[in-house]
Amino acid sequence: MIDRRQVMSFRVRAQQLDRAEGTLADTALLDLGAQDTGPDGARWALALRGVDASASAGDDLVLLWTVRGAPHLYRRADVGRVAAAVAPFSDADAAKRIYDAAKPLKAAGIGIVAALDEVAAGMRTIVTEPTVKGDVSGRLADLLPEPYLRFCRPCGVIHLYEMPFRLAAVRAGLELTPGTSPPVLRRIPAFRPAATPGDRLDLVRAYLRLLGPATPKHVADYLDAPVKDVKARWPQDAVEVTVDGETRWLLAADEAALSSAGSTPTRLLGPFDLFLQAKDRATLAPDPARAKELWPVLGRPGAVLADGDLVGAWRPRKSGAKLTVAVQPWGKLTAAQRRDVGEQAERLAAHRSATLAGVEFAD
Repeated sequence: MIDRRQVMSFRVRAQQLDRAEGTLADTALLDLGAQDTGPDGARWALALRGVDASASAGDDLVLLWTVRGAPHLYRRADVGRVAAAVAPFSDADAAKRIYDAAKPLKAAGIGIVAALDEVAAGMRTIVTEPTVKGDVSGRLADLLPEPYLRFCRPCGVIHLYEMPFRLAAVRAGLELTPGTSPPVLRRIPAFRPAATPGDRLDLVRAYLRLLGPATPKHVADYLDAPVKDVKARWPQDAVEVTVDGETRWLLAADEAALSSAGSTPTRLLGPFDLFLQAKDRATLAPDPARAKELWPVLGRPGAVLADGDLVGAWRPRKSGAKLTVAVQPWGKLTAAQRRDVGEQAERLAAHRSATLAGVEFAD
């Protein structure tokens, strides 16, 4: 029998949020990918785990559209195995991942995986040098037949559907140029996809290792994959545990870590930090009102992690070179917790090359 506090503590340690220093090579987060959404995205997530990614971002990290079509950072040395890891498990899986784009392809008798390969081939032909996303999309619209295309009302033109475009980019051996908006695509040097991802980069295993204990549905929801496909790839060394009355699974090698103690420092988690990406949201925030605050439809805040639990939400406010961090506590914070939040806000400001104007607590 495992309670939520043990689960939270396990994830803090598994995701290395309790360490002061680390390297890209030993950072477990990069096995699953660090989502790079917003100013406090992947590099802030790495900083929270003791890694300075700024100096090595160009050579040692690669930015790819992968899980759920979102941009994620990975080790460049892993890129071939990442491509194998994020490939759809089946045609049904591919169809689920591309949402409404699957319907016209199916109606035309086109297999979804085959369609992704067709898009990838076109992208590879087009992107021979760094190319803005809109230019790639426009040229693809001239290359591909109607089932691949849709009318974009905001632009008033015909585009490729968004999710096939994003998910085909890795298959085409294309990476995103960091810091570009709109995104600039470029070829990955010497790209060669691996036949298999291997255990470390296998997405099901990585989810259990970093966000376990979990169910097949949790993993499927994270990947936008069918539960059936996830169950078919469930690790043989996964063991059952009971979390607040629910049967979940954990890798056998990690079972002992559920009961081991560890430090639980204060962290200002970014809105898309992996810790907040777990699909058992009721475990992270049992109060529905808190869950609604953390995961609104638009404009997510970050979360304050302290003493092994989420204790509030935070939002940054930047004005010129000054940064203010507004904190909404979910209860009375101790003097030590408030001090630690202030220290983390200073750290965030430095990360953003800004000066901290102050921390505002909504008491």
